[in-house]
Amino acid sequence: MLERLKRRLELTENDRDALLGDLLEEAEQYILGYTGRRVLPLALEGAVIETAAASFHLLGLEGASSHAEGGVNDVIDRLPARMKAQLDMYRLGRVL
Repeated sequence: MLERLKRRLELTENDRDALLGDLLEEAEQYILGYTGRRVLPLALEGAVIETAAASFHLLGLEGASSHAEGGVNDVIDRLPARMKAQLDMYRLGRVL
């Protein structure tokens, strides 16, 4: 998954591999927690990569809900509706 993430981010050097590995691990743990699963379904590997890439682009904006720069205002959506819909298909039900 590391190589796929590097291609998505258009990175060719290896100097950020440890950071990218951390982001991949955090993304996988987030998705497992969200879906209530212990093992990641193969079909969600792309979601892990997409989540890790989004986290990479948001480095330095942790805790922010919006960002303005150069007259452009942007709302930071941690879990876009498209991604939520994909993950919701793999959520396990819980009995309380």
